[in-house]
Amino acid sequence: MESKGLGPGVGLEFDGKVALISGGSRGIGAETVRLFTQAGARVAFSYEKARERAEALAAECGGAEHCMAIQQSLSTPEDGRTLVAAAVRAFGRLDALVANHGIWEPADAPIAEMKEAQWRRTLGVNLDSVFGLVQSSVTQMARQGRDASGIAGHIVLISSTAGQRGEAFHADYAVTKGALISLTKSLSSELAAKGIRVNCVAPGWVATEMSAAALEDAELGPKIAGGIPVGRAGTAREIAGPVLFLCTPLAGFISGEVLNVNGGAVLVG
Repeated sequence: MESKGLGPGVGLEFDGKVALISGGSRGIGAETVRLFTQAGARVAFSYEKARERAEALAAECGGAEHCMAIQQSLSTPEDGRTLVAAAVRAFGRLDALVANHGIWEPADAPIAEMKEAQWRRTLGVNLDSVFGLVQSSVTQMARQGRDASGIAGHIVLISSTAGQRGEAFHADYAVTKGALISLTKSLSSELAAKGIRVNCVAPGWVATEMSAAALEDAELGPKIAGGIPVGRAGTAREIAGPVLFLCTPLAGFISGEVLNVNGGAVLVG
């Protein structure tokens, strides 16, 4: 495709590469699956319960040769390792990991009243399983070696503005998302010289099923929008786009970065 006066068009291409996206059956995850397959990647993604939705998404994105839904609970390091192994069995390699899955308890829980079971479950799903995903992905990427551009693989962790400024009554969630930011920086320092780029995307309010109740509330919805400089919540595709970019050669000199995708609501690095 030619652009007038600008020479050949520049695409965010991922041809011949394989991506694993955790929590890919809905919301940000599903849009990320769609975008990666549209860019030419073969994609494996996980789901826990929504089999019909996951299988429909895989079929929409090209079927078994191009996109595979893998049922896998994610709450322990071993769960993460199991998912990576399944993705590699399916497509033979792994070039990008997007750790997108996570849980958020919608009911407010003051720290003095928060149940230990909630704390442990949130940390298990949002953090412990990510450790297993990253550990196995790094091992696989190192085994494969570097491509022509010197890159062995990309890892993108999905954090949140809650991990940057905290979130009252949801300390369990904020703690895990803050930990992912620290993990991004630690892994970048450790892995960049080995050709593995590790970055983080921190979304703000995004219009998904998880946030629908708050965003559609007659009183709370306008307050949320009023706190976002662009005046609205983001779309899932507006998060998926930056994730894809961070896994392409155009982002080869980006490492350890926290990319805020929040409409200007939280201006921190």
